[in-house]
Amino acid sequence: QLQLVESGGGLVQPGGSLRLSCAASGFTLDYYAIGWFRQAPGKEREGVSCISRSGGSTNYADSVKGRFTIARDNAKNTVYLQMDSLKPEDTAVYYCAADGTYTSVQAMCATAVVYGMDYWGKGTLVTVSS
Repeated sequence: QLQLVESGGGLVQPGGSLRLSCAASGFTLDYYAIGWFRQAPGKEREGVSCISRSGGSTNYADSVKGRFTIARDNAKNTVYLQMDSLKPEDTAVYYCAADGTYTSVQAMCATAVVYGMDYWGKGTLVTVSS
């Protein structure tokens, strides 16, 4: 079964940190660009951060630049999202997704919600609250 599984979500206080993981099973992530997306209650899903197949190119939403870091470990078939200095407005369900056709991580982050990705995970909830 081909799937992506997110983990690492939870409740954290403002200013705290979490690291999300996105693990693939049934296929290798080497051939896919990966994106992290989030959907807050009552809002549309949005791109948070994307990384190219090699890891050499990354893209971040303006709202998370300087606080979030995306990284991939192809040997472990896993992509990570390190989230620091968390704010209440970061509260959302976070999804990872993989796609083999996007050539621009910037374009992928901006348009994947509309045009789709090859694979989506089921999401992990992040709640930032005191």
